[in-house]
Amino acid sequence: MNGRPRVAFAMDPVRTEGVLTSPLLDRLARSCTILDPSPLRSVTEGQAPALLRQAEILVTGWGCPAIGRDILELAPNLRLIAHAAGTVKGFLSPDVLEAGIAVTHAAEANAIPVAEFTLAAILFANKQVFRFRDLYRADRNRSRTFPLTAQPVGNFRRTIGIIGASRIGRRVIEYLEPFSFRVLLHDPYVSAREAAALGAERVSLDDLMRLSDVVSIHAPALPSTQGMIARRHLALMRDGTTLINTARGIIVDQDDLIDELSTGRIDAIIDVTYPEVPEESSPLYDLPNVFLTPHIAGAIGNEREMLGEFTVEEIERFVEGRPLLSAITPAALETMA
Repeated sequence: MNGRPRVAFAMDPVRTEGVLTSPLLDRLARSCTILDPSPLRSVTEGQAPALLRQAEILVTGWGCPAIGRDILELAPNLRLIAHAAGTVKGFLSPDVLEAGIAVTHAAEANAIPVAEFTLAAILFANKQVFRFRDLYRADRNRSRTFPLTAQPVGNFRRTIGIIGASRIGRRVIEYLEPFSFRVLLHDPYVSAREAAALGAERVSLDDLMRLSDVVSIHAPALPSTQGMIARRHLALMRDGTTLINTARGIIVDQDDLIDELSTGRIDAIIDVTYPEVPEESSPLYDLPNVFLTPHIAGAIGNEREMLGEFTVEEIERFVEGRPLLSAITPAALETMA
């Protein structure tokens, strides 16, 4: 690219606080001209149209406005959209890719904290950490916890089932490699040979649910995956096993999940639900065998800077004429979460 490309930003500054730090903006300014460091909340109000007319690179993030054909008409010089977050599916029209504009996203960076969260959840689940904590807190002595230490708990030679060889699913498998786990994988688009190369055994969904000590979901939320984990699959899980969901709540039938968890037969570590925030009366808040978190597995706090750093690096690659690491194709846009 000739000269210093002009950059504008479109995102919610509150939701994206900490993504593009001052040092990262300074770094970006060494290869680009920043038109205005303040992000656009709307693409039609105030100085937004004037900035878009000049912008060659648009950096987006959580809370950015929808980008489709109408925005392309306002931004005739646009060459790259760099999304400093994960999926672009919620705001990016296929028209953008059809117009020949390059699009990249920081999903690779966001996969790291999700995989780390999942690894911790797997280790804690097998060790039954939350059960020990609750008993110890209730008794204020070790009368019930000490006998449990002789029970078959722990992480030695456990079987971990991974549903979905997504970006995150693959990273979780990578993180599991140093342990003594047997790793099973269900993904209809991955062959047995490809699974083996990743360090896993390809199995059917039924076999994965039946054989795993911990089942961790990493499939994308697509029409074909909505409710794919339902009553029949949950019933296949052995007593005392754990379901982890850091993907999307809609992949699991929520009513069936609550029914199964209410029996106390299995445990769950749930970071995502459907709806995204359960009703106040939902049993998920109170069931003792459920560890519920408010969608925090992805980048939060200082982890957000990883998204900004990855985005700036992608822009530098684009400016220097090098291939993007996370370029989005039309086919990828259709199947991404």
